[in-house]
Order: sequence, then structure tokens, then C-alpha cells
Amino acid sequence: MTQKEFQHPVDDRYFEDYTAGSVYEYGSVGISESEIITFARDYDPQSIHTSPKMAANGPFKGLIASGWQTVGLMMRLFVAHYLSSVASLASPGVDEVRWSKPVRPGDKLWLRVSTLEIRPSRTKPDRGMVISLLEAINQNGENVASFKAMNLIARRTPTQAAAK
Repeated sequence: MTQKEFQHPVDDRYFEDYTAGSVYEYGSVGISESEIITFARDYDPQSIHTSPKMAANGPFKGLIASGWQTVGLMMRLFVAHYLSSVASLASPGVDEVRWSKPVRPGDKLWLRVSTLEIRPSRTKPDRGMVISLLEAINQNGENVASFKAMNLIARRTPTQAAAK
């Protein structure tokens, strides 16, 4: 079930607002050649990311973004639109990071977030775990990257719930 928005905005969103089976779409964010090169020089200095000339003769026949930069772009959209700005506590990690297609200069990405599971904490009643599948989709509708995120989200207090 694809939805446009949550019932509550990101600055008033708590564990109770996430529903397993919901799918949300956000975007887009573009990426330029200079952004790819700048990021790669600092964090992933492989020639396929830093040198258009060398990358032209490489396995992808042109410059591509680092997968880590792609994940960063996904996180930008995830944090801005899906993850609560008032109740997000931490993340114990991510699973199944995949880079399925290269991201190239000029690409525009949007994010599809599928809420896979919500689980109240057994030991800490003030929070729960939200497990989501994040997929980056390019302007051609191709999945370019994905990962599963685990996020600890605070529950509404009884006072907050009563105010709703």
C-alpha cells in the first residue's frame, strides 16, 4: 500500500505512527560529476569515482558514484521524510546493502521506503524497532541501491497520546 504521507509530520512522529506494509516514496535528489569526484577523493578514491578519463576505460565505461555516496543520498531522503526527528533514538545497524546499478553524473534518485516490521521492545516499553527496506530508484525507474534499516523509535508518552 503506497501512501503519500504519514498521518503525523516528521517532527511529531512516534513508533505508533509506523505501520508494517506501508510504502512511501520521496525524492528526488540529483548528483553531479563534481559531487561524485569530491566525495570519492575524500572517502573512496578509486579511479572509477575520481577520474572521468580513467573511468571511461574502466568496467563501467564512465564515471560512477561511490556506493557509499549513494547510501548517503538515500539517508538524506530517509532522514528528511521518513525517520522521526523527535523520536528516533539510534540504529543498531543496516543489513543487506546492495548496489545493483551504477549511479552516474546527472542521475536523479528517489527513495522508496517499505516498512517491513514494527516491534515493541520487550525490555524497554518506551520504544520499539522499525525495520524498513530502502530502495534508491533512478530517473529510468531502475533500482540502483537498497538496504534494510533498523531504527529504534520512541513511543508516545501517555501525556502525548492523550493530547492527540
